[in-house]
Amino acid sequence: MRLARIRTLFVLSAMAAGTSLIAGPASAQTPYDGLWQVTFVTKTGSCEATARYPVTVADGRVTAAGAPISGTVGSSGAVRVSFSGASANGHLSGSAGSGKWNGASGGIPCSGHWEASRQ
Repeated sequence: MRLARIRTLFVLSAMAAGTSLIAGPASAQTPYDGLWQVTFVTKTGSCEATARYPVTVADGRVTAAGAPISGTVGSSGAVRVSFSGASANGHLSGSAGSGKWNGASGGIPCSGHWEASRQ
């Protein structure tokens, strides 16, 4: 009887462990994860007038396929990004965001603003 009880506990423990392994670790999603369309607009300097990039936010990290964009989005929506030697910061809220950027083209400073919308 005692052996049967130990065997039952062992089987139940093994099943519970297997279930947790199948479920895997929870993903650390942020409220801003997903696909975003970002438009950079130059206000001063000789940088490209406008540039649009589809970017992906995953677990608070910003990346773009085929474009040198990387950065972070905090859980509060604070954005910090770098791209092609420039830097940008701002804020996302809900399905939109905006901010400022600074960089250079040919050694001449450029700056402007950016806008984002969730896709």
